[in-house]
Amino acid sequence: MNWWRETAEGVVVNVRVVPRAPRSVVQGLLGAALKIRLAAPPVEGKANTELVRFLADALDLHAGKIQLLAGATGRNKRVLVQGLSGAGIAAKLTPA
Repeated sequence: MNWWRETAEGVVVNVRVVPRAPRSVVQGLLGAALKIRLAAPPVEGKANTELVRFLADALDLHAGKIQLLAGATGRNKRVLVQGLSGAGIAAKLTPA
């Protein structure tokens, strides 16, 4: 199973977050999800805000093109990314 899939609205990305990291970084793949370490605590939506900011910076998109679809209170999240293809997202986020 792939960690992203293209839909009519954009690309849905499965993400597994690890909050309270020293810095925000893509750590790799974990099953069917992209594992991202976030430099934010999991309180009051700070980790979700950091995830959107980090993805926007990494993908060179405006934060408005990234929307949290599911998992606002958990570590497993689904994020909608608009403006890029799945292959384009994979090329920018998959660690070398």
